[in-house]
Amino acid sequence: MPATRRPHARRWNALPALVRNAPPRVLLVIGAVVVALGVLIVSRPLTSLVLLGVYVGASAVVMGIVELVGRPASWWARSVSAAWILAGLAVLVWLGRSLELLPPVLAVLLVIGGLASIGRAVSRGGASARILALSWGVAQIAFGVLSFTWPDVTVLVLAVVFGVRTIVFGLGVFWRGAVGIRRPRDRAEPFDAQRAVRRRRVRARWAAAGRYALSLVLVATAAGGWWLNDWLDAGAPVVDAFYDPPAEVPSGHGRLIRSDAYLGRLPENGDVTRMLYTTRDAANRPAVASALVIVPKDLPPGPRPVIVWNHGTTGVAQGCAPSLRDASATKWSIPALEQALKAGWVVVASDFSGQGAPGAYPYLIGKGEARSSLDAVLAASELRTDLTLSPDTVVWGHSQGGHAALWTTAIAEDYAPGIDVLGTAVVAPVADPPALARELLSGPPNAMLSVITSWVLVPYSETYADVHLDDYIAEGSRSIVLEMTQRCPSEPGVVVSVLTALGVSEDRPLYNADLTDGALGRRLAENAMTEPLGTPMLVAWGADDEVIPPKLQRDYVQELCAEGQAVRWATYAGYDHLRPILPKSRFLPVLYSWTKNLIEGRDQVVDGCGLR
Repeated sequence: MPATRRPHARRWNALPALVRNAPPRVLLVIGAVVVALGVLIVSRPLTSLVLLGVYVGASAVVMGIVELVGRPASWWARSVSAAWILAGLAVLVWLGRSLELLPPVLAVLLVIGGLASIGRAVSRGGASARILALSWGVAQIAFGVLSFTWPDVTVLVLAVVFGVRTIVFGLGVFWRGAVGIRRPRDRAEPFDAQRAVRRRRVRARWAAAGRYALSLVLVATAAGGWWLNDWLDAGAPVVDAFYDPPAEVPSGHGRLIRSDAYLGRLPENGDVTRMLYTTRDAANRPAVASALVIVPKDLPPGPRPVIVWNHGTTGVAQGCAPSLRDASATKWSIPALEQALKAGWVVVASDFSGQGAPGAYPYLIGKGEARSSLDAVLAASELRTDLTLSPDTVVWGHSQGGHAALWTTAIAEDYAPGIDVLGTAVVAPVADPPALARELLSGPPNAMLSVITSWVLVPYSETYADVHLDDYIAEGSRSIVLEMTQRCPSEPGVVVSVLTALGVSEDRPLYNADLTDGALGRRLAENAMTEPLGTPMLVAWGADDEVIPPKLQRDYVQELCAEGQAVRWATYAGYDHLRPILPKSRFLPVLYSWTKNLIEGRDQVVDGCGLR
């Protein structure tokens, strides 16, 4: 009885067809090399991308040629084989760029493999083989499509999949070589025809059952992947049409474009409006930004003092705008909000340009943050005919927003001379970005640090022409780093970024240069704000801050005191990074009374430099 071709060729791996009849000693060597290659790919999925690219490209080309030469010349087989060869050549010829192209190429290969499997299911084989081929084809196409949605995960997951398959194949080759050496080739068992037929029947039944079971697993896995993708998409913020700027906007900065009701929860004592307005971005180019304006329900007569709130880190993507979140106008997001509204103050909270409205986001880029905050106040003055804003303004900020608050005060006199900043209150501020970077990078690498680093590096590279992303990231990691900036901490998709970072965080391979050196280091230093502001300051932080080391805050206060800045400061035992601004914090009465005394012009203790 003539031997039949196996209906399911290993299209992902050309090596089985090449080593099937090799001598045992050759099999031992090949097996050991292949196992080592697989271990390298699994243990270093990012740094071994060149090997992965060569492996995938060569396998695709060889398998395409084998299929093209060895199969009947049907149009389907020729088309699929030609597609394999072209895809493999694309990886090999453009290997320097294919590290970036590898995720989409792998996705395309999955789709091609899926189409080939469907073609085999339609053309030949028994029932179980056809069902398995169809299930495998549908699963490959499904995951190929999903790969375009999550390109950063694609390269890592498929690298691990290829690596594991390579290890298994290598062990199999090594075992065959070892068995071939131990068992002479000329030893043969007597042939029993009936026994051979029974064995073939039993094997056929078990093989059919295995195919059906595997088909169920493939279908369930593909369905689970689509469900997970839908769940992640449903949890992502939606930027509605309100944030799309019109073709023509008012000239100048700080001009109102449009306003609408805020869609999230409202504070007890205030009404909330979201607005779109003109500003200038970090590169001093005309831009559009969005903000929330919170006005007391019982609006007192006369001009109203203004509190400028600068929010902490919410991510750097357009959808990460606080005005898109449900609780951004409540006491859980803005400290002492209800007290401020009861006092008759108006709170203006900018998203910063690039969040909500399209544009470049100025993460820890001082002038970009500050312009957005100051222009929000100017635009708010056009919001309502019954609302008049007083020049008297106090600037508040937390974490990244603390950095923004310092810069808001620093440039207010020149950029928005109609705004009179009475004082600045900052909680756990990022006053010195280079110092923070040095402190964080001196510790052990971790996944969240990799994500936050991308939030700094990508906006800086988009803002400053001399900061080049590729100078600081490992080869082949651009898609991973860029994708990290497209997810917000509040959405479930951020888990993808964290898991991706975990997959490559060994020895911090995402970033292969000192982030405080070169052009990036110089630009970070430009955005430090350690000089005196000239108006009263209030600085507070938690003694157990897990994000920004308390040592940096102590050093900052000491530096301000040495330069003659009037600063009142406080540290709170048992408080972490967020606790000082949350309801019932011991800091909130201090913040409110300090601000109230500034607005009312009362004498108070504004300088704590002599206190230790």
